[in-house]
Amino acid sequence: MDTTVDRLRLSNIGKSFGPVRALDGVEMAVKRGSVHGLLGENGAGKSTLLNILSGVFNPSSGQVEIDGVRVAGHGPIAARQAGIAMIHQELQHVPELSVAQNMFLGRPLRTAGGLLVARRLQERAAAKALAPLDPSIDPTAPIKTLKVAQRQIVEIARAMMEDAKVLAMDEPTSSLTPAEFDRLAVLISELAAKGVSIIYVSHKMDEVFQVCDAATILRDGRKVADVIMKETTEGAVIARMVGRELAAAAHKGFAQDEIVLEVSGLTRGTAVRDATFDLRKGEVLGISGLVGAGRTELLRLIAGVDKPDSGEITLRGKPLSLGNPRKAITSGLGLLPEERKREGILARRSVRSNITLPSMRKFSKLGFVRRKAAAKESLSLMTDLNLRPLNIERPIGQFSGGNQQKAIIGRWIAAGAQIILFDEPTRGIDVGAKAEIYTVIERLAAEGRSVIVVSSDLPEIMRVADRVLVMREGRIAGTLEREGLTEQAIVALAVPQSQS
Repeated sequence: MDTTVDRLRLSNIGKSFGPVRALDGVEMAVKRGSVHGLLGENGAGKSTLLNILSGVFNPSSGQVEIDGVRVAGHGPIAARQAGIAMIHQELQHVPELSVAQNMFLGRPLRTAGGLLVARRLQERAAAKALAPLDPSIDPTAPIKTLKVAQRQIVEIARAMMEDAKVLAMDEPTSSLTPAEFDRLAVLISELAAKGVSIIYVSHKMDEVFQVCDAATILRDGRKVADVIMKETTEGAVIARMVGRELAAAAHKGFAQDEIVLEVSGLTRGTAVRDATFDLRKGEVLGISGLVGAGRTELLRLIAGVDKPDSGEITLRGKPLSLGNPRKAITSGLGLLPEERKREGILARRSVRSNITLPSMRKFSKLGFVRRKAAAKESLSLMTDLNLRPLNIERPIGQFSGGNQQKAIIGRWIAAGAQIILFDEPTRGIDVGAKAEIYTVIERLAAEGRSVIVVSSDLPEIMRVADRVLVMREGRIAGTLEREGLTEQAIVALAVPQSQS
């Protein structure tokens, strides 16, 4: 196999959405059997370029070639016929269908007569594709019953079944554990050895340097560099992505002695078992653990989204009504959910509408919404939080993940929340926006608000947390104070003894 030959070539790719130029003359070549990173901040044009590659968008200019042959026609079918498979950042599933049905959606296996879907055959093929990634996933289970990480694994397995020449992965590991990423890295290496070319998009630089041979860096819709990974450094790559050096920031603590939240014996089935802890004013409390350890479930109980079987929560000495999100909000609690696009925003509504959603009474008089007052406060908040572009009437779905997260933070500031719960606050967010979110979390703590952060990213927990609760199999396995906080200490508590 000749790995010096171009498997994929993108020539002069341009894309405009009305007056907005999303891509401008992008050139990229990917060698046969190589893993090629596509890097840049949110809004740099990565997803637009992948959507052109996979046929979702038609380019305004330029062409796509596979093995020297121009891809004929446009659209997802033409792309698949040319040998291009895609794992989208936003998971493409039908919740009510089974895992196997989702994996064969649009191209079902049929019986010999061609009239009926060969359900058992699909289930066996799905199980075979899933086995190297996660053999515990049941192909017959409704996909809505799976956790986010498992659904992401299903998406990866589905793409791998297509026997593609080019496999594009847009943030494939945003919800995977380190062990799951290690399995994926092995599979990527095996696919590359078979001649498949991989395009790998990730904001996790350690992953990029581990799996990629080379990378193309985009900024503001233009290519700024091609790099060979073994000939560059993480700092140099980030500087080219953001157009500036990002200085490493040290942790800052603002925790006070006053206890504002007490959780006692909180239990919901086996997902959360006897959780007991407290939270101080101005404290950033981290919650770490493996995927499935109960971290998200614990936040949902505190926020009133789910109702516990037993236990109690006390806010400043007063019992909180459990399983009641409205009461939680009026008591000063705000949640930024893990699945931001599905549970955190109304994508077609404006930034202003999304910010004022839980505090409409504040902006209403005699039953009428005071739009000017709502717009004034929203604009002030988004100016302060550096929304880009600063257009509060633009639909929030048209903003990058980092800017959507800023708008949700603004929502809870506008609502007067004193305790803000972040579930995977920088999932799918680029390195520059991550630094901004960390700064915002620190500002919230400095103002006397209290913050709980759930994160699978250990460096992130180390960066923002004053103290860390480590969960394992639904229980709090231990608490680490700042002076004893190391990644090794977190992992030792998070991993069951049989796996350590």
